[in-house]
Parts: sequence; C-alpha cells; structure tokens
Amino acid sequence: GGGPAGGPPAAPPGSDTYKGWLFKWTNYLKGYQRRWFVLSNGLLSYYRTQAEMAHTCRGTINLSTAHIDTEDSCNIVLSNGGRTYHLKANSEVERQRWVTALELAKAKAIRMRNNQSDDSGDEEPASQSDKSELHGPLKTLSSKLEDLSTCNELIAKHGAALQRSLSELENLRLPADSGEKIKAVNERATLFRITSNAMINACRDFLDLAESHSRKWQRLLQHEREQRIRLEETIEQLAKQHNSLERACRGAPGLATGTASSSSTTKAGSVQSAKGEASDEDEETEYFDAMEDAPAFITVTADPKHHRRSGSNLSGASEDHPEDWNLEDSVFESSNQSSYNESTGKDLLPRKRRRTRIPDKPNYSLNLWSIMKNCIGKELSKIPMPVNFNEPLSMLQRLTEDLEYHELLDKAVKCESSTEQMCFVAAFSVSSYSTTVHRTAKPFNPLLGETFELDRLEELGFRSLCEQVSHHPPAAAHHVYSRRGWTLWQDITIASKFRGKYLSIMPLGAIHLEFHSSGNHYVWRKVTSTVHNIIVGKLWIDQSGEIEIVNHKSKDKCQLKFTPYSYFSRDVPRKVTGVVSDADGKAHYVMSGTWDEKMECSKIVHSSHGSTSTEGKQKTVYQTLSPKVLWRKYPLPENAENMYFFSELALTLNEPEERVAPTDSRLRPDQRLMESGRWDEANVEKQRLEEKQRAVRRRREAEAVEALEEGEDYEGYIPLWFERKVDAVTGELICVYKGGYWEAKDKQDWSVCPDIF
Repeated sequence: GGGPAGGPPAAPPGSDTYKGWLFKWTNYLKGYQRRWFVLSNGLLSYYRTQAEMAHTCRGTINLSTAHIDTEDSCNIVLSNGGRTYHLKANSEVERQRWVTALELAKAKAIRMRNNQSDDSGDEEPASQSDKSELHGPLKTLSSKLEDLSTCNELIAKHGAALQRSLSELENLRLPADSGEKIKAVNERATLFRITSNAMINACRDFLDLAESHSRKWQRLLQHEREQRIRLEETIEQLAKQHNSLERACRGAPGLATGTASSSSTTKAGSVQSAKGEASDEDEETEYFDAMEDAPAFITVTADPKHHRRSGSNLSGASEDHPEDWNLEDSVFESSNQSSYNESTGKDLLPRKRRRTRIPDKPNYSLNLWSIMKNCIGKELSKIPMPVNFNEPLSMLQRLTEDLEYHELLDKAVKCESSTEQMCFVAAFSVSSYSTTVHRTAKPFNPLLGETFELDRLEELGFRSLCEQVSHHPPAAAHHVYSRRGWTLWQDITIASKFRGKYLSIMPLGAIHLEFHSSGNHYVWRKVTSTVHNIIVGKLWIDQSGEIEIVNHKSKDKCQLKFTPYSYFSRDVPRKVTGVVSDADGKAHYVMSGTWDEKMECSKIVHSSHGSTSTEGKQKTVYQTLSPKVLWRKYPLPENAENMYFFSELALTLNEPEERVAPTDSRLRPDQRLMESGRWDEANVEKQRLEEKQRAVRRRREAEAVEALEEGEDYEGYIPLWFERKVDAVTGELICVYKGGYWEAKDKQDWSVCPDIF
C-alpha cells in the first residue's frame, strides 16, 4: 500500500486500472513480501517489481468468480477455487481503497459476463471484423425477409383476385353441387392467405430476435477470443520464465548446492504457506529434493604399476589422460578411431567419392502452436504434419545412422575376452545417440513397404537393409551383415506422445548383435528420447533411461545409465555411466562418458564397499586403471547448421543411387522435393502419398471383412524381405531377414515390389 510500502496507488478506485504496492504472504521462511499489484479488466495480477510488468507476471486471479474477505484492519483475503492470496495493506485507509476497487472490479466483471441488455456501456467496443462477422448474416436475413414480404404481397394480391372470382361464381345460378365445391375452394384460399401472412410474421419476429441478440453473441464471441489469447500469452509467459530460470541457474554454480541442502529440511517439493495453499512464487520458494538417482558406485584411479590406492590419486577418472594399461592382449591399444573419411581396412576397396553437402535449409516461418495445440495426447504418427517440421530423411535412414561408428564392432571382433568385447558393444550402443544432439526435426514416416539399403560391402565391409513392415503402429525391420565378422538385426516400433511442452519418443523392441567366430549374442534396447520446448523456446533433445546389454552366451552384462538433464545437477550434461560384469556378477570395467561426445572404459583392479548414502544405499568403490577412450564423436561437417546438422554419413544417405529397389527412400518424391528446398511442392506431394496409402489400407480392410464373412483367414500385409518369427532368445515375435533382396538387386528383378510412390 501507501507510505513506506511504496507510495499511493497509481489510480483512484473508480478507474478501469488500479495499481499499487501490497504485501503478499509467500511462506514461513519469507513471510510477507512486497509486490506490485495491477487491477485491470477484472483481473488482479502481481509482479516483483514495476519493471517486471513488461515480461513476467507472477500470478493472476479472476475477480468475477473470486471471494473477497477482510481478516483485520489491514488484511485482504482473495480466494478463487484452489488459489488464495493473503494480502496486507500499509494502513486501514489503504486497505479500504483496495477493497473498494476490488469490489467495483468484481461487479464490473460479473456485468460483462452476464449482462443481457443491448444498451450496456460496460462492454468494450468490438472490432470492425467482429461487427462485419455478425452484421453480415443479419443483412442477409433482412434481404431474405424482403423477398418473403414481396412474395406475401403477390400472394395476397392473387388470393384476393381468386376470392373475387370465386364470389362471382357463387352468385351465378349453378347446380347445388357446384356451389358447395366453389365455397370449399374459397375457404381453402382464405386459409392459404392467412398461413402465408403467419409465415411472414414469424420470419419478421425471427429477424427481430436475431437483432436483439446480436450484441450478446458479439460479447460471447469476444469473451472466447480473449480467453484464447490469454491462454496463449500465459503459455508463452511460462516458457519465457522457464528459459530465464535456465539461464539464471547456468550462471549460478552454487545454486545446486544451496538447493540440495535446503531440500534436506523440506520433504515436499515446495514450502506450503501458512494458510494451507501452495505459494505462487517461483525460484524464491521452490525447493527440490536431492538427486536420489546418484551413481551407485564411486571410481578412483589406481597406480597402473602397483594397483594400490593412495591419497594422491582420488581424482575422477575422467580427468586423467588415457594411458596404456600394459596389457599385451588388450584390443584397447587400437581403440583410437579414424575419421569417417579415412580407410578402415586394407582388404577393402577405396571409398567411392560421395557428396559432402546438400542445399541449405530454407528459412520458412510457421506457427507451431497453431498446429500442435489440437494434437495434445495423440499418437504423433497419426498427426498430419507439414514438412516444415521434418528433415529430408526417413525413419529408415535414421535407423541406418546407427552404423556410423561400425568400426567399434569391427574392433570388438578381435577381442578374445567377452567382457572386453562387451565394452566395445556398450560404446557402440551409446554412439547411436550422438547424431541426435542437434537433430530436433522429425524424420519422414516411412510408407508401408518402403525400404532403404546401404550397400557399403566393398568399401566398409557391411551392407544394410531396412523395411517398413507395419504402419499402425509404425514398425521397421533392420538387418546388417558385415564380412568383418558380425551381424546385427532389430525390429523397432516407435511409440511417441506429445505432452504439450515436450515430446517423448519411445523405441520398442530389441537390438541383436552376433559375432560369427565366437558366437557371442548380445541383446539390448534403446532409451527414451525427449524433445523439449515444443511450444516456445529453443528445441533441445535429451536421452534418459537405462540400457541393459546381455551376452546370452557368456551371461556377461553391462548396465548403462543415461542421466536426464537437470538444472540443479552438478554432473556434466548428457552423462552416461555403467559397469561391465561377468556371469558371476564380478565387475571388470567401468564405462563413463557422454552420449554426445565420447565414451571411456576403465579396467577395475579392486572393488570395496564404501559408506552408506543418505538414502540407506551402500555404494561400491571401484579402484581402476586410467581410462581408455573407446569412442569419440566425429566433428560435424562445415556449414552443418544450415544442413539440418547432418553428419557426413547422413549427408550421403539420401544421395541418389542406381539399381536400388523402386521402394527405396531415396526415390520418395516429397522427401526429395524437401531436400531441394521446394517445401510447398513437398507438402502437396506428401498429402498425395499419404492419401494413396490410406486408399490401400481401406482396400485391405475391405478384403479382411470380406474374408471374415466367408469364414476364411486373412493374413494382412506380408513384408517383402522379412518374415515374422518368434525370437529364440527373447521369446518375442519379430521380423527377421529372410533373404532375396541382394539377389534381386543383382538381377534387377523388382517385380515383387509394390507401387507405393
């Protein structure tokens, strides 16, 4: 209020806007805090400072449904549903001014909502577009009423003439039967004229009623539009506060420590106010529990010569420079990777020269919220999306990108130890996420029967084939054979949900990897990917969850944990940690790194139980040798930010190639048009392809109904190059490669391929 709180209000209580300082209850720790309150259009909003009015509103309450109460000489209590504000003025006079302003604003808000009269002066004047929308139909109705009036006059004129003629006939000397019939016709004509007059009167009454309610319709329409605008502004405001909080936390490294210590005295996520409701304050009154998912183990670096722990080497293993382990039989000696453009084998032919750039991404603006607000809670694969949200690659090509660091598997073949081999497999499983750190665009949903081949047998030693084997739910089968001594296959179903502020992508299905010489068979599953700031703000992607890699021959295991990003965590972003253990549960290696940069492996020489954590869990202390870098991400090509952040491999995936199947993703016209920068044409082509696919699906559904009526079995869609089998390891029904594709390519016999493009 006035006085020491900041002076008198900015406007008298009778005006439309009322501003001033009041004290607001926050919580037990902070008590009452001074806030700048603004009363306008039936809404009471507050800010920390007057400067915040331009960008950050701390809370708003609608007075039309609020209850106003006074506790004592200076206090005001506002409650609206589950939200309650406890306010205090500097004096009783100041409190009375605010109460008067609040009561007047409440009455005005109620009148604006419920006023039925035409001459009410409380409502705001409608815009010219609103008037035209409402007056247009009224003008049309008036015109139609004039037409009806003209018709009524004609009917009355001709009806009168008809009655005169019938009256003249009655006066003539006609047989008795004729006179009765003429009298009946005369009565019917009179009834017809009365009915037409009643119809005209009813139409006139309808027009009068429409005119009398026009202002009411106008107010209702304006109210709905204001509600929609207010909702959009609130969402945008929340996103701005989210980004401001993120920047503030990044600039205050000591905040995480203070926050964690505060949480030990507070069980709930936020402090409850004295009056029983949660405070609307943001970072001043929010407290977070300490990270419960802290690593279950601690690593310390040991002396590689003596394998003894000393007080001087307790630093984190990731801070040491990789050193030799002096293990003669270790394949880690050759773990330093070559770049993508370097040769990886003497037995392979020189690499074919492939393209190193694509046309730059056009700068087209599009309102994402206008499209996504109707899609909340729906399956993403069922939402029609323009290509503006896509990248010019299909999901089959994104799946093939998992092979970018295939050299890890080539090196794993040379490992004699299964646990050592597991380290390379674990690094390979993490490397597949490195391309996603900047790739927030959505790949094209493949059409049913669409394929993608990547034949690098002569250059890199492997060939890959993907096929879309199901459309709803979307599922793709993938098979890779390497002459270097390994085979990989997977059947992945993508489940995705739009949650309003973020998008969750959950790959379902197992990945299988088998080494030919040893027979080691590894199985693992992917983690959840989350795209944040869908509505407002800069898009960013995160990976979270756990991967368990199991060698079903030796029973070795590797548990990898992808730590979700947190503003208040002291860990490095995108952190991945894990332990490789044998069939007996003995730990042999510690894996550490980040999924967007590198993965390291440290050999364990000794393990012991450490102190018990605050959660009652006992952590294991691993004494390790210096770490070895198994995998490091390749640098992105020059100008990658204008080429959808594609890696060198991704730039080549959609490069036109000869002799591929007619169902190959490279031949998809909408994807090709988008890559060329012709997005409008790509959108038209995308709709054509999707409608063509829907027609095929409707025909297939009709065939299924017909077969059911005839008592016959209907197999549905049968994949071209894959077949469904029960996996002997997992027991799941998966699609595995049945052969025939590469033979068909050699013969250029694609007669079995459907026309999907």
